[in-house]
Amino acid sequence: MSQQLTEQVHGHYIGGEWTEGDEDTFESENPATGETLATFQRGTEADVDAALEAAEDAFEEWRSLSYIDRAEYLWDIYHELRERHEELGEIVSKECGKEISEGKADVTEAWHMVEWAAGNARHPHGDVVPSEVAGKDSFMRRKPRGVIGCITPWNFPVAIPFWHMAIALVEGNTVVWKPAEQTPWCGQIIAEMMDDAGIPDGVFNMVQGFGDAGAAITDDERVDTVLFTGSAEVGHEIAGKVGGEPGKLAACEMGGKNGIVVTEEADLDIAVHSAVMSSFKTTGQRCVSSERLIVHEDVYDEFKARFVDIAEDIAVGDPLEADTFMGPAIEADHVEKISRHNDLAREEGATVLVDRFELEESEIPDGHDGGHWVGPFVYEIDYESDLRCLNEECFGPHVALIEYAGDIEDAVEIHNDTPYGLAGAIISEDYRQINYFRDRADIGLAYANLPCIGAEVQLPFGGVKKSGNGYPSAREAIEAVTERTAWTMNNAEDIEMAQGLSADIKTSED
Repeated sequence: MSQQLTEQVHGHYIGGEWTEGDEDTFESENPATGETLATFQRGTEADVDAALEAAEDAFEEWRSLSYIDRAEYLWDIYHELRERHEELGEIVSKECGKEISEGKADVTEAWHMVEWAAGNARHPHGDVVPSEVAGKDSFMRRKPRGVIGCITPWNFPVAIPFWHMAIALVEGNTVVWKPAEQTPWCGQIIAEMMDDAGIPDGVFNMVQGFGDAGAAITDDERVDTVLFTGSAEVGHEIAGKVGGEPGKLAACEMGGKNGIVVTEEADLDIAVHSAVMSSFKTTGQRCVSSERLIVHEDVYDEFKARFVDIAEDIAVGDPLEADTFMGPAIEADHVEKISRHNDLAREEGATVLVDRFELEESEIPDGHDGGHWVGPFVYEIDYESDLRCLNEECFGPHVALIEYAGDIEDAVEIHNDTPYGLAGAIISEDYRQINYFRDRADIGLAYANLPCIGAEVQLPFGGVKKSGNGYPSAREAIEAVTERTAWTMNNAEDIEMAQGLSADIKTSED
């Protein structure tokens, strides 16, 4: 699809065909300008039913191919992602508002995942497991689960779909995917890539739409695994429903109330740099964004002054411009949500240090008055365990500074005192403090002397507690989309059992 605005209404991709679906439509909007980018059909239960039927019908033939034959389809997509890097990066920035280096990085991350999944097809699979009995060979083998339902978010509209789907497809599953309703243009392009690559009909299916279409996918008995990345509210609902269905799995990666611990042994240059990156990249709209900065009393005043100074001057602007650090929020409803979180902090006794929620007119780029603009909101507050502002995820540039006294144990206790457990970082030059945080922080993604952001596709990505039950990346995603079979074969002429179990057949005549 061209980058130019278009009057064409774009449909779904089902069973190898572009379908028009129902008459209801919705629009993709540029969050920096408010202008319409393109119009899409809104998926219905009937569209989802058709997609699931196509995926189910295609499964047996697709699984019968070798790993390598399945992976060959993805290599075309890998090359297209690389060749269209600049173009697609700009589309990502236009549709979800990330500044341009992040838009391009989203595409890079996508081809890294496709490269990993396709390359893994030629790597060893399964294990040879020693048996107690010399005449037996034991193996662990994997087989595809079947139809995989994928629900992906708007903030990584190219990367995360490939985190889910590249591995699912190479492992022999078929896919029904619903992109986020805020980023259907990126979804359209990915579907076009699948079509261009010649993936067999029904193996990949895309239904555009809203939560009702997503629910129709996740709730259907034909779906064997649900891969979900998004809000905790939706993810917990999915996990709860799927958990009650025997044999069905849900791997859900959700949000966090992530924290950075800055100890008395921190290099403050690294600490401030890491905190700014973690708090304001993607306008705070990453599942790993840091909303809590837990700073030791010995360095608190200097850290606060330096962090506040930068927050007051962070460049908010057109995401397509190279000198922009923060783009807009994704949509008007999300601006309202951020506002409510800022008000909540005030109500709970926060001292506001930076309030750029409503930007000055001079800060809004020319021609972008219709955008969803917000700026940094920074406050300090005395730590109390039950403060909602320290426990509820905002998903925006909303940051609390918390001063602590004592040692690393005290800092980690505060860090862990949240229902979430996705990501966190420690800034310290003391390796003992770093190792304590590594071993005791309740998180799935831990960083030392780095921003609390960043994902390399070969590493697990996911959290604990309210942040999820799945790691939709690399080998950990394979766990969710395959079944393991323990396969034992007898090579002897007689049957001999393990654990000393008798194999003798005894009858009444004996």
